[in-house]
Amino acid sequence: MQAVYNIAEICARHGITDVVLSPGSRSAPLTLAFARHPAFAGKLRVVPDERAAAFIGLGIAQATRRPVVLVCTSGSAGLNYAPAVAEAFFQQVPLLVLTADRPPEWIDQLDGQTIRQQNLYGRHAKGAFDFPVDTTHADAKWHAERIVNEAINLASAYPAGPVQVNVPLREPFYPKAGEEARYEQDVKIIRDTDYPFPAGIPLPGALQDAKAAGRVLIVAGQHRADADLEVALRTLSAEHGFPVIADVIANVSGEQDLLHDEILNGSAAENPAYDFALHRHDVFLAGLSADEKAALQPDLLITFGQSLISKALKLFLRDAAPQQHWHVQASGPASDTFRRTTEIIRLEPATFFQALATAELPPADVPQQVGYAIQISANSTESGTPTGATHWLSSVPRGGWPAGLGDAWHKADAAATQLLGDFFARPMPEFNEFSAFRLSLNALPIYTALHLANSMAVRYANILGLPHGRHIEVFANRGTSGIDGCTSTAVGAALAQPGRPVVLLTGDVAFFYDRNAFWHNYPTPNLRVVLFNNHGGGIFRIIDGPRQQPELDEFFETRQGLTAENTARDFNLRYFPVSTFAELEAALPVFFAAETGAAILEVFTDSKTNAAFFERYRAAVKQAFS
Repeated sequence: MQAVYNIAEICARHGITDVVLSPGSRSAPLTLAFARHPAFAGKLRVVPDERAAAFIGLGIAQATRRPVVLVCTSGSAGLNYAPAVAEAFFQQVPLLVLTADRPPEWIDQLDGQTIRQQNLYGRHAKGAFDFPVDTTHADAKWHAERIVNEAINLASAYPAGPVQVNVPLREPFYPKAGEEARYEQDVKIIRDTDYPFPAGIPLPGALQDAKAAGRVLIVAGQHRADADLEVALRTLSAEHGFPVIADVIANVSGEQDLLHDEILNGSAAENPAYDFALHRHDVFLAGLSADEKAALQPDLLITFGQSLISKALKLFLRDAAPQQHWHVQASGPASDTFRRTTEIIRLEPATFFQALATAELPPADVPQQVGYAIQISANSTESGTPTGATHWLSSVPRGGWPAGLGDAWHKADAAATQLLGDFFARPMPEFNEFSAFRLSLNALPIYTALHLANSMAVRYANILGLPHGRHIEVFANRGTSGIDGCTSTAVGAALAQPGRPVVLLTGDVAFFYDRNAFWHNYPTPNLRVVLFNNHGGGIFRIIDGPRQQPELDEFFETRQGLTAENTARDFNLRYFPVSTFAELEAALPVFFAAETGAAILEVFTDSKTNAAFFERYRAAVKQAFS
């Protein structure tokens, strides 16, 4: 028992403060070790559903950027952690996963609640350790303490990720009445400092080739907010004309150059920095001809971050065939998403782009980054499709480095921005989720931590973009792109950042799949959930393939008649149901008001109406950009 209590002491010495556990008997020694340790007072949370618990831990770790401990009992409990562990692995989020287990002699002996738990998560964890069963010998005690130190250091070391420690436990699990917890002060502590890459590091040889690379395009995948990175990218955009293309989950908006702690505490002042990055690629890329795409093709593609949302951007980059493609990643398996990688730059993106921004590059006739007012919809048909457009590509320079490429991307982006504005400025059509989603995005409070559920929510946000001047940071479970823990992750963020608005935009399938996210006893007055309920998997009416199939209704869309009213009542959340534009616009200010407290805004729409409206949008884009 003492060795188990020392696990909590070692975690505390490493500065870990947050623990999420799910009740169980086999895990009782672990539970008591953390529950009785003063370092975890007020930071230990009990969540009965292990799947929800793990995603809540993920959300806390994302928000705090520090490791979170997960504790569960033996058997299938640890398997229920698996979706969140995989997400943490691909998003590089540190989790220390402590799975209680039967002693090894009882594995495969038909004993209850017993499975094969060693290395439970396989290649979806950074590492797996087996805690010794018997720690009475001094060497075994040393070994046990060394394992915990190694696991914590490995979870935190770059790239961060989940690490499992499997802890076999024999009875008795519980101390005797009146027996006090004892935490040894002479436990072994091993620190493995993960130093950041120095700013003055010599540039890789390939970086010098940027002087002669020709047309340079920078593309950002999913990435945490990073003020130093934004400053460097802004310099490259403003002084050298490099277009920077970013999905909404890249957190590259020109508004993230604030200290993370300032954002966390809500004390940062307004920052007037302009949005230098381009975000409308999802609007215009799919409809362009080969000649039009040629005007956007780079000679050198530089990418960083994790996955992209935009399928149109991925397909464009695979077809663009740049002469060189550099992917910037400090460590990990080499990424060749677009089948054109020529060099992996083993640096942190901020370090690399700071170096590139200060390198002696050829001067560029940098295009102005404001004022591209392209007249897209001088006339419109009765169907609402823009006509009579001035082509976005007119007057774009066809030569030169790199102004021609920058001009082309900026003009296309500006044209797409105006198209969206014109499209939604028309008289409001029948109530639909795309329009409702836009209204909800535009109502987000300042400094929001915005969580986007998978399926249509994250795609709508990528098309529409974020409102300016709000300093919004975006989170989405795009490591595995599953719907299973989107709500729980947002709940974890709300618990970790009680002074910051945390907003989840989600669909009904993702929401009802993860209702146990609310099954705990901890208040989240800063949490708001906007639930778009079309009573089924509406995405299947929008994406090509399933929408043409006669089995769509029964086997893909999977109709359901649930509402969130009972969920709100069960978990003491305020509930706002709306089904018209007038109701939505009236509800949003009250819903987002700080004094409202934790709440669900349920937006009821019709799936067929949503699909028809999205087709009108697609037709508008096709006519404008084809």
